[in-house]
Amino acid sequence: MFRLRDYQQELLNKTYESVRKGNKTIIVQSPPRTGKTVLMADIARRATAKGNQVLFVVHRKEIVDQATAAFQEQNVDMNLAQLGMVQTITRHINEIPEPQVIFIDEGHHSLAKTYQRIIDAFPNAIKLLFTATPQRTGKKQLDLIADDIVLGKSIKWLTEHGNLAPFTYYSIDDIDRSRLKKNSTGDFTSESMEQAVKKKIYGDVVENYKELAPNKQAVVYCYSVENAIKVAQEFNDNGISAVEVDGTTDPTKRDEIIEDFRQGRIKILTNVNLFTEGLDLPNVDCVIMVRPTASLALYLQFSMRCLNPREGKVAIIIDHVANWKEFGLPDQDRDWQAAMKTKSGSKKKNTNQTTDSPLQCDHCYAVFYRSELTENKLCPYCGMEVSKKQIEMAV
Repeated sequence: MFRLRDYQQELLNKTYESVRKGNKTIIVQSPPRTGKTVLMADIARRATAKGNQVLFVVHRKEIVDQATAAFQEQNVDMNLAQLGMVQTITRHINEIPEPQVIFIDEGHHSLAKTYQRIIDAFPNAIKLLFTATPQRTGKKQLDLIADDIVLGKSIKWLTEHGNLAPFTYYSIDDIDRSRLKKNSTGDFTSESMEQAVKKKIYGDVVENYKELAPNKQAVVYCYSVENAIKVAQEFNDNGISAVEVDGTTDPTKRDEIIEDFRQGRIKILTNVNLFTEGLDLPNVDCVIMVRPTASLALYLQFSMRCLNPREGKVAIIIDHVANWKEFGLPDQDRDWQAAMKTKSGSKKKNTNQTTDSPLQCDHCYAVFYRSELTENKLCPYCGMEVSKKQIEMAV
């Protein structure tokens, strides 16, 4: 059985306090890589021990398998637990025993019709919407369905206390962001990403990996299957073992590839919309972003994939598409209370709370906070002078 960490226990206590106040639909916010599945399993154990039925809703098969293992490890009464993908549960909604507690993994998806059908089917249940980012790319936000939000520790706090690895962030722009166009969901269209990303990115990805993160196991986030295949091929052509994986990959083959990566037999995994939510890959030490996104949820899932802590580890994040210019650094403080509120106008509220803006070194391309500049305005990473223009842009 897992023993909850102090920050997890604190969040558990906040969640129960919200329930005691009479709230029925509660957002439980905690950053990526902080063990939300373990926390859900512990709540499920307590609920089923009292004879309550629980329902766990996800949208990827891999997460169902992972959550089932966590529930079993945590001694959840599996006779009282139903775990499944949202599509499957929606189709069989009338056959499911009425739950007293519903867990929704990646709860920022909860406004989608499939999730709403499940939520509406069980009005008396406590609904716990677990998410790292209680903000959607569209206009409608989670305040339309949630009674309360409980907040976990910040990324900075978790890093300072050894629960997340520290990181170094580099940005080598291989994109013309002016060409990006949004689709109906609020993220960028595939066509505009193809047009915006520069063709030289393929060589740049490998060269910058070799310079900034040599021999580290890395996950590359790509914008299309073709893009992911080309990136993997470029690594292989340079003698670095790489495999492309996407949603169309045979599940058995995909499991084999993931296991090979976990065992260190593969150095680089390139993927499209796969290794974002939930899936546990503890040995990732580097993330490479080749996909631009307008989604804060995706950005944090991408960038924080490499932050599983290990003694002496410093993760490397390489951003080829200037996502940091849209969202700041991953560990910036954010106002989640404001983020979950539906706005009356069309302008999206900036959730960044920090007054310490990030800037970029002109020489080594590291991105860091303005406060990290030395007294002589030198880059804390390469020691070179940062231009006045970069400093002024960060004000």
